[in-house]
Amino acid sequence: MNIPEHIKVEFKIKFESLNDAEVVLKTIEPELQSAPSDRSSVNLSLQGNTLKLVIDAEDTPSLRASVNSYLRWIILSCDVQNLKFSNL
Repeated sequence: MNIPEHIKVEFKIKFESLNDAEVVLKTIEPELQSAPSDRSSVNLSLQGNTLKLVIDAEDTPSLRASVNSYLRWIILSCDVQNLKFSNL
């Protein structure tokens, strides 16, 4: 019997301005209401012009699903708004 592992990952994405980071946060916030997996939880917050994404998952497949979903939504939001990252 495999015991699920507990995995936590944190991404910090720095934007050129606080406004750019706020726009992306507001765009992604509704997705928090319907997480990609019941086996993971997600927290989004701002630290200045840096968007902090923390994903806490029970196992690797649920972590991967959440990472893929949230990073795609962030990239899509930036593409739609033509925002630029200051660094990754």
